[in-house]
Amino acid sequence: MKVAVLGTGGGARAHAARLVELGHEVFTGTRDVRATLARTEPDMMGNVPYGQWLADHPGVTLLPFADAAAASDGLVINGIDGHNARAALASIADRLAGKTLIDYAVPYVYQYETEHPWPTPWGVMPKLDPCDTDSLAERIQRALPDTKVVKSFVTQEQTTVVDPAAVGGGDHTMFVAGDHADAKQQADELLRSYGWSDILDLGPLVCARGMEMYAHMHSAIGFGLGHRFGGAFGIKVVR
Repeated sequence: MKVAVLGTGGGARAHAARLVELGHEVFTGTRDVRATLARTEPDMMGNVPYGQWLADHPGVTLLPFADAAAASDGLVINGIDGHNARAALASIADRLAGKTLIDYAVPYVYQYETEHPWPTPWGVMPKLDPCDTDSLAERIQRALPDTKVVKSFVTQEQTTVVDPAAVGGGDHTMFVAGDHADAKQQADELLRSYGWSDILDLGPLVCARGMEMYAHMHSAIGFGLGHRFGGAFGIKVVR
């Protein structure tokens, strides 16, 4: 299958590398290919420059967002940062029409003022916007009415999403939500190819609100386990 992974951060890299291992043809998307390849310093999370990473992954092709989405034959993974995702995806809506978009972005806002900041090992915890009465996934779906949006992956570090067996032998739970049964089935099949066996369908896309808001709890658990960022752990719905 030809799969597009939009974004060049650590999560997008994890998906691209795993998809190549599984035999897929992978096209990664970025805003500006030349600028992305010109970077010589690690990113804010300490990932090596993308050009260096790309040289070590010959099965991945880097393209502008629109071209990467167009190259997909039906499945696109959104790894664009939450603050910019909706606008970036809306600008290429025609290239995403008729396709399944699995979104794992968190709608974090990093620059804001609050009376009661949450200090973390790396700074102040960002806030979520939207929150409670809307979600980023729903906003993306409204901006892309001809695309089938599924929310998933967001309750885990992406390195764990693509390798669930790395935590507890894989005995933990992944969630999906969306308004299109066939798109959720595609997400389910991808997750099973990654190694997931416990996949819980939460229902319609409105349930993305709960998944996105869980991001703060994910961070809190990570801090409790002594991790600076997230960390390798899983959550299990016992039923």
